[in-house]
Amino acid sequence: MSENTPRIAVIGAGPGGLLCATVLRQHGIEATVFERDTTPASRDQGCSLDLDEHTGQAALRVAGLHDTFLSLSRPEGQEMRDYDHTGRLTAHTLESAGPARPEIDRTDLRDMLLGALGTDHIRWDSPVRAVALTPDGRARVIPQAGPAEEFDLVIGADGAWSKVRPVLSDAVPLYTGSTLIETSFTDVDRRYPDLADMVGHGMMLAGDPADSTHMLIGQRDGKDSVRVYVGLKCERDWAERAGVDLADTEAVRAHLLTHFAGWHKDLLRLLMDNEGPFINRPVFRMPYPHTWTHTPGATLLGDAAHLMPPAGQGANLALVDAADLATAIVAAVEDGSGLDAAVDRYEQVMHPRGAQAAEESARALEQ
Repeated sequence: MSENTPRIAVIGAGPGGLLCATVLRQHGIEATVFERDTTPASRDQGCSLDLDEHTGQAALRVAGLHDTFLSLSRPEGQEMRDYDHTGRLTAHTLESAGPARPEIDRTDLRDMLLGALGTDHIRWDSPVRAVALTPDGRARVIPQAGPAEEFDLVIGADGAWSKVRPVLSDAVPLYTGSTLIETSFTDVDRRYPDLADMVGHGMMLAGDPADSTHMLIGQRDGKDSVRVYVGLKCERDWAERAGVDLADTEAVRAHLLTHFAGWHKDLLRLLMDNEGPFINRPVFRMPYPHTWTHTPGATLLGDAAHLMPPAGQGANLALVDAADLATAIVAAVEDGSGLDAAVDRYEQVMHPRGAQAAEESARALEQ
């Protein structure tokens, strides 16, 4: 490694942070990755996601991981079933109408990226308290424990509540007015065959055409499990207003059933027969377009830059942001054009792309 190689920190070992660090390392640039999880397996990574051919998959090609992705992905996961509240199937598609978007479990995606980077290149159990910029255009990472460290560039890949964002922008996530309440089923083909048939190999949506304030979502993953999301348009503190203890599964179930009175019994099984607890997940977004004046020493990618409601965009943007940023940094190191100029070029591409995706996501949420 050249003595002129910049010292870079990546905050967050999600898909974007891992891909960015992987591409940098493949070109001889070691990035220090700070991650608050104590181990790779300490936290559930969430539902499966679909990777778009022109964003998420393109980013994996940059890292030489596309063939591995294809071996792990589930093309059948593109299946979509729509029901009305009476249980009638109103639409059924077996694959994406546009570019291919095969599903991959988030755990499989993370494990693939960890395998490419190496888990020993990540500082596990290292939450960051804050980041501060120095007068000479560098950045200081201040961990919750241990001494502060200075870097030529700190990359905020740390999601909605980014600790890096405040040095670039005053913007904070806004509640969208919608909440997803998550629960789950396991071993569905054997234990819940009717539910498995209703969900299919991909995702199902159920709603009442006359009332858009609530809906049910079921999503299959590759481990013979189904995650259920109850979508509500409600106040963020809906449980407190209703006097519901979120830790009391039966109380949450009883409250939710009041929203779905009159729905078909097969759909209500998504609320009645779940194995896990109900997990409250308010949906946030960044103001859009969310941009900032380029500032030496720090930049953002993924949800830290353009958090938006879930509509198949988040992970794809994080991955393509990561690939673009890493590629720009590598080019700058190789041709001597300067790290700061490389980051500026990346941001000029990333900002409009994120703004367009945020607008599309907002329109999808309103439907």
